[in-house]
Amino acid sequence: MGVPANTSLPAIEFLASKFSAVSLEEWQLRFDAKEILNSVGRVMLPHDSLKKESHIYYYRSVRDEPALPFKAQVIFQDEHLVVADKPHFMPVTPGGRYVQQSLLVQLKQQLNLPELSPIHRIDRETAGLVVFNVRAQDRNAYQELFRLKQIEKTYEAIAGAPETSPFNPQFPLVHRSKMVEDAQFFRMREVVLPEQKEPIEINSETWIDCVELLNPEENCFVSKGSLPKSLARFALKPVTGQRHQLRVHMNSLGLPILNDQFYPKVILGPEETDTFDAPLKLLAKSIQFTDPLTGQDRFFASARQLTTLQ
Repeated sequence: MGVPANTSLPAIEFLASKFSAVSLEEWQLRFDAKEILNSVGRVMLPHDSLKKESHIYYYRSVRDEPALPFKAQVIFQDEHLVVADKPHFMPVTPGGRYVQQSLLVQLKQQLNLPELSPIHRIDRETAGLVVFNVRAQDRNAYQELFRLKQIEKTYEAIAGAPETSPFNPQFPLVHRSKMVEDAQFFRMREVVLPEQKEPIEINSETWIDCVELLNPEENCFVSKGSLPKSLARFALKPVTGQRHQLRVHMNSLGLPILNDQFYPKVILGPEETDTFDAPLKLLAKSIQFTDPLTGQDRFFASARQLTTLQ
């Protein structure tokens, strides 16, 4: 978290004031466990001054945190950027049951980069590329690329072939809608016309194309949901970045992504134990942009492959 300039509070009192639900005694235990670090990775003491600190980092411990049976690969690193190719089921940042197993915490420890920060995120269930910036002072320049829609991301998905949809979608197409949080907090949904008297304010947009019809003889694997009679591979390019956007848009077209545990219905909730036997068939395949610091054209591609097998 960021530290206000010239704060006069020592570290422990600053944290207790920011998180009043946690007692001073509990914060003392966390300092004793050496869980509080400054921006260069130095272990902080409870009464250290924060006047020269820009950030404090705390990674909470989760009792009996599940171990993930796979690792991410770092495919690029320089003084400004780190690009990782992450597996399905691994969260980008700490949350829920996963803290030490999250991609961010693992990379900070592995690369000894305490200021490392993701400039975008993908779902825990999605595999593929995540780009991190190395230095805190560069963060805004990279995140501005997303705000100005100056980054092109391409995803790959496997879902039912177009003819399996009751809506008869014609590809390529651009799907636009207004997305809002569902009554089930971990899901998103699209607002439909009868729900809204005023004109709908569109906040999500994705270009989608069907790029390959898959051989039915290869469609032989165990799925936790109902398996369409024929499958296809799709390319998706999100223009906006709403949570679960690609999953919701494909579901709205009558083509939910294979092994999606949330759409069209919840098969496995967020607090239920992963079995790792039916990963979501969604991959962040490539990303390209002009580097705002170096002027270089950047292009990165995932080495992972989506198949109709497990």
